[in-house]
Amino acid sequence: MAKLTKESFIESLKEMSLLEIKELVDAMKEEFGVDPSAVAVAAPVAGGAAAEDDSNATVTVVITDGGSAKVNVIKVVREITGLGLKESKDIVDANGTVKENVSKDEANEIKAKLEEAGATVEFK
Repeated sequence: MAKLTKESFIESLKEMSLLEIKELVDAMKEEFGVDPSAVAVAAPVAGGAAAEDDSNATVTVVITDGGSAKVNVIKVVREITGLGLKESKDIVDANGTVKENVSKDEANEIKAKLEEAGATVEFK
């Protein structure tokens, strides 16, 4: 089997939809046990003792009710997740997970945005 180069991998990503890329990232998390976005966020604060305390405190942000102004909530979900319109609408309609394994501070920011748009949110 030929080794996949960085350039060919990036070219492959350019041909994928956002949903396909999200599924790829999720598969990488499952296969390797590493969240690629956590590496980028954790690198600058890796030396601090406070970072070790916060790394154990992660939550999942879940919509429990999309509210009466679902269009506004869908827009906020799109902004937070980077997903497309259909995928964001599916999350809101299914009262699904918006973001997993985020710090409590980030979760509170997400919750505030979603509640401002009219959604009801909980942490798991």
